[in-house]
Amino acid sequence: MPTIDGPRLAPASGVPKALVVFLHGFGADGNDLIAIGAEWRRAMPDVAFVSPHAPERCMAAPTGRQWFPLTFRDPDERRRGVIAARPTLDAFLDAELARHGLSDDRLVLIGFSQGAMMALHAGLRRKAPPAAIIGFSGMLVSPEALKEEATCRPPILLIHGERDDVIPVDALFAATDGLAAAEIPVEWHLSPGLGHGIDGEGLRQGAAFVASALKPRRTSLRASSQG
Repeated sequence: MPTIDGPRLAPASGVPKALVVFLHGFGADGNDLIAIGAEWRRAMPDVAFVSPHAPERCMAAPTGRQWFPLTFRDPDERRRGVIAARPTLDAFLDAELARHGLSDDRLVLIGFSQGAMMALHAGLRRKAPPAAIIGFSGMLVSPEALKEEATCRPPILLIHGERDDVIPVDALFAATDGLAAAEIPVEWHLSPGLGHGIDGEGLRQGAAFVASALKPRRTSLRASSQG
């Protein structure tokens, strides 16, 4: 099984209390998304960020990487691809959490395009649920298998460009339908006029979703009566 690594940003506070993992798209690499962590770092001082390079070289973009090959000719290649790449990603996530002394409930997975496919596939099959999953311009692979295969149901935010000509916006609605059928909570945002990318509003909503997911949960205390 291949191992993966990539650029990291230490928490601004110096003490990691949560981990955000960015999963890049087809033909890019980990450097493509780590800049989002740099933008969010000041507002999330206790969060460590990492953006691993996918395990394979991308033949369509020789300087880039891929989580799995895409020919766009085989309707089953995405399903085979996410299944094959998941053990490598899971091992990386386990190692990063252990390195920081964190558990899955302090993990947020954020993916773009093919990385969103990986975030949804792996994140919904973890032994323990991550704090949240965010998918930008992606799709849910094999939604018909999700209800049987999902081992956890973390909160999910999907963000998609209205004019995406790489992964059409129909993929957003197919994903929300598939998640709802599997009884997995999902929120979504459609970015007007945006193609295959991430805009400022998407980043704002993503940051707010991360902050909410990582907010400490208060336990309610029942007042005791004295008499």
